Amino acid sequence: MKTLSSPYFKFLTFACACLILTISACNHDTAAADDAPVQSQTPVTVTSISNGTMADSITLNATSSFMQKSYVKANAIGYIQRVYVKPGQYVSAGQLLFTIKTKEAQSIGNTINVLDTTFKFSGVNRIKASSSGYITQLLHQVGDYVQDGEQLAAISDKESFAFVMQLPYELQSTLHNNQDITLTLPGGHTLNGRVASVLPSVDTLSQTQGVVIRVNSADPIPENLVARAHIIKSAKSNVPSLPKSAVLANETQTDFWVMKLINDTTAIKVAVQKGIETGTQVEILSPKFGPADKIVVTGNYGLADTAKVKIVKP
Repeated sequence: MKTLSSPYFKFLTFACACLILTISACNHDTAAADDAPVQSQTPVTVTSISNGTMADSITLNATSSFMQKSYVKANAIGYIQRVYVKPGQYVSAGQLLFTIKTKEAQSIGNTINVLDTTFKFSGVNRIKASSSGYITQLLHQVGDYVQDGEQLAAISDKESFAFVMQLPYELQSTLHNNQDITLTLPGGHTLNGRVASVLPSVDTLSQTQGVVIRVNSADPIPENLVARAHIIKSAKSNVPSLPKSAVLANETQTDFWVMKLINDTTAIKVAVQKGIETGTQVEILSPKFGPADKIVVTGNYGLADTAKVKIVKP
């Protein structure tokens, strides 16, 4: 009979201890594996590079104005006897505007005609419009005493109506490609205009130059109405671009990147160089993306390099 101190029992005891340690280690590894955190996947939508025509544009203000005004003046010293127009009224060239009774006729009255009936003396002068347009100023009324040459009214020439756009002088070269300009009025109505001339002066403070834009409108447009003029600075065709939301930037707007998928679940950070920007698209100068490349367009904010993602349908 073998005793507890025999080599056989020593070997059996050692084997049991090893088995217990092995089982304990396996259980520990299994528990550790179960407790390991599972990396989450960020839901994203993706897009691909697109090619098309893009234009870099700027919006400037253009103010409606009558470029020419004629001034109606008194042709004698006397009293205004009658006024035939009102402010804002449209008048034609040659239309009667005022009658003035001279100072002498007002003093003498009808005495001369009583003494000599053949002498047709009224002392009334008739003043007519020299051009067609709108009465924008009416300075005197019936009974006013006026001097010879005194201004009575102002007529804004209808044919001289235009919009004056203030163009920064450094953008003067853009006029070659913007002879036809679309103007957007308050309320959303648009007008087609064309550059007629450039004023020969520059504003001292703003360094802008006035550009006269002629428009054709069936409806009358008031003076001093501010419209928005759309000016194209440069245009390119067959330009690779991405939606603006796909391009991320640092706080100082000096570095730009996109999140590109290298497989169905991993997105990496790729630095890009931007070109022309429109309201919704950004030109990508480099690198060159292929049509099969998938770029994250939503859900990309805050993603780290080699982030785990899950593609969802938009």
